[in-house]
Amino acid sequence: MNDFTYVRASDVEAAVSLLAEQPAAAARFLAGGTNLVDLMREGVERPEVLVDITRAPMAEVQELPDGGLRIGAMVRNSHLAGHPLVRQRYPLLSQAILHGASAQLRNMATTGGNIMQRTRCCYFYDISSQCNKRTHGSGCDAMNGYNRMHAVLGTSAHCIAAHPSDMCVAMAALDAKVNVRGRAGERTIAFGEFHLLPSDTPQVETSLAAGELITSIDLPAPTAGLRSIYRKVRDRASYAFALVAVAAAIRMENGVMSEVRLALGGLATKPWRATIAEQLLWGAAPSPGLFAKAAEAELAPAVVRSGNAFKPELAKRTIEAVLAEITATEGDLQ
Repeated sequence: MNDFTYVRASDVEAAVSLLAEQPAAAARFLAGGTNLVDLMREGVERPEVLVDITRAPMAEVQELPDGGLRIGAMVRNSHLAGHPLVRQRYPLLSQAILHGASAQLRNMATTGGNIMQRTRCCYFYDISSQCNKRTHGSGCDAMNGYNRMHAVLGTSAHCIAAHPSDMCVAMAALDAKVNVRGRAGERTIAFGEFHLLPSDTPQVETSLAAGELITSIDLPAPTAGLRSIYRKVRDRASYAFALVAVAAAIRMENGVMSEVRLALGGLATKPWRATIAEQLLWGAAPSPGLFAKAAEAELAPAVVRSGNAFKPELAKRTIEAVLAEITATEGDLQ
């Protein structure tokens, strides 16, 4: 780990000002540190300055006037998963968080940090390997290497690294919004626009401008009668990243699916909103044939490699099973 300067910010304004004083590539915000510190140990991240934001007042979950929820960026994952309003109104989010990492990590990890976490691609972490995300233009060893955990959706000729978060999959399904503060003031980013596809610039992972800080995440007011399930398929029962994850929320009305929210994890280079499948499902009566058609359409653009060719079929079966369960169950699934 390289030497670095550590400074502590007392509030959001101070944090943004401290980072603004540094070159864009030289400084990082430090929250829970569950990802950043690992990357620093491996030599992947080499910031010259760390701005500690743990004392900034961003650790509350607040009810919004419209019935939505504002989640401070410093709210710990364990606190968020267990918060009464989250469990009652957004069980999908609570389920997703509890499927991620371990209890110890959830106690440290923050909401803002979870959104900002970087891929767990083994070549990204190995500084002796070629990785366009780490060093732009160097190549991608995952293309023809060990790629069992890698993405099949949203990939490019430069990167196939899968996004690792469970929480972000639920956030994508719930149409969350990310509030940020920077030198130019405050702005709000739709969750679907926050994470970027790799394209020709895989090293640019989010739509944050230089020096911007995530301050909170807003969840819209939930729809009454929305049933939800988060299902994660992985190699072992705990502390493992998803091979496939499905976040689904559906409201049934008069025998048809009057509202459909579907997002996928473990399959794409960013939290993947399954809009193709949603369009086929919205307003239709549930049936195994329709579920299969929707899953097939969503996975049709998948590009597989030698190690992850099994993922599209696994994803289709998981989507079909989740949709069948959620439309056959009376009441909300907690």
